[in-house]
Amino acid sequence: MSAVRRTALFSIFAASALVALKLVAGLASGSLGLLAEAAHSATDLVAALLTFFAVRVGERPADDTHPFGHNKAEHLAALAEGTVLLIASVVIIYEAVMRITGSTHPAPTTAWWTFAVLGVVIIVDMTRATASYRTGEKHHSAALKANALHFAGDLGGSFAVLIGLILVKQGSASADSYAALAVAVVVILAATRLMRENIEVLMDSAPAGAEEIAREAIATLGSGVKLRRLRMRSAGGRTFADVVVAVEPDAGLAAGHAMADAVEEVVTAALGDGDVVVHVEPNEEGASARARASAAALTVPEIWEVHNVELVHVDGSTELSLHMKLPRSLSLERAHDAADRAEKAIRAAVPEVSAVHSHIEPLADEFDGESVATSDAPNALAALHTAALEVAGAEPRDVKLRRTGRGLVAMITIAIKADLPLTEAHSLASQLEARAQELDPSLDEVVVHTEPA
Repeated sequence: MSAVRRTALFSIFAASALVALKLVAGLASGSLGLLAEAAHSATDLVAALLTFFAVRVGERPADDTHPFGHNKAEHLAALAEGTVLLIASVVIIYEAVMRITGSTHPAPTTAWWTFAVLGVVIIVDMTRATASYRTGEKHHSAALKANALHFAGDLGGSFAVLIGLILVKQGSASADSYAALAVAVVVILAATRLMRENIEVLMDSAPAGAEEIAREAIATLGSGVKLRRLRMRSAGGRTFADVVVAVEPDAGLAAGHAMADAVEEVVTAALGDGDVVVHVEPNEEGASARARASAAALTVPEIWEVHNVELVHVDGSTELSLHMKLPRSLSLERAHDAADRAEKAIRAAVPEVSAVHSHIEPLADEFDGESVATSDAPNALAALHTAALEVAGAEPRDVKLRRTGRGLVAMITIAIKADLPLTEAHSLASQLEARAQELDPSLDEVVVHTEPA
């Protein structure tokens, strides 16, 4: 049995004992204050039973009919508890007013055992209020924290009854009825607060301060993430967040998913205990023409990759060219149709472009390969070293050879100046590739990796 359920079960036994103790003492002494406290404890018993069963329901995992879990069961129980408390308070107030304003009535008995009963009641109230609050805080149980508030009200009521009986013993017969009124007021205040807090949860009100915490957490990810929408609610001690963020329109699926994971991680960490759902959408505002064009082309299902997107300004107008990769199994007719649709999408997304020129090409096949020792391909090794010396002015840092279904593939790493512009570094790599294949035509492909010297 969980700690939450054990605490709720303890409250049931404690409330049952207090009802019996206060009722017997109240009837025997004629104290309206004790009878009011007995009624108060009777509501405690109802509340404890509601809490016990609500906690059992709330601990159930999510299922097909309750995909968000059963956390709100505790808040429904707390709302029912508040309603019972208000009804009991009205009855207590009515009886107290009737005694104060009505005909004379016998003063309650103030024997020693009456005070002994109140002493036991106060000790029990203190114990269960402390136990419920600590367990509720530890396990984020709204129902147990509601019970702790309720039991604290009981403690205040018990002290009020104790003071009333002391005054009765000193000769003030109406003090007990005034103590009963004080108990009723305490109960009304506690019940009103309890009901208001749980109604806010059931109405999906945003938790106080949680939205600002989530916004600050998302802001730490930098300007690359634009927060479009944030909706929050809480239930059963957990905070639920629905987040919509925008990323660069040409960001790939993997990049968008990684960003969603990052948002989920920082928001969950900031909230402490949260359930965060993140939706990613393209950010068209302020995006470059190249980014908008790439994103538009990728909306066509047949197009898997886009590269070499270039903008050319010709005679006062702007033209765009790009390469698009499609599945090898497509016929030319279907591939051309996909390219046409992509061009229309680009012109709609980038209206400042006057013309779109597309180059379609097949996706590369996958091949099984095997390692080739450089000693087994001396011509290829010599060609790679010579090309590296001629183009980069230094021996390569690393050379690997692989044989695939397409032919011999070389992976070569060269070091060049760290401050060299990327365009020049790419040009050197292309020159090295062409020169190596010129020296040894058996090299089907040369992949050049550049590193700063």
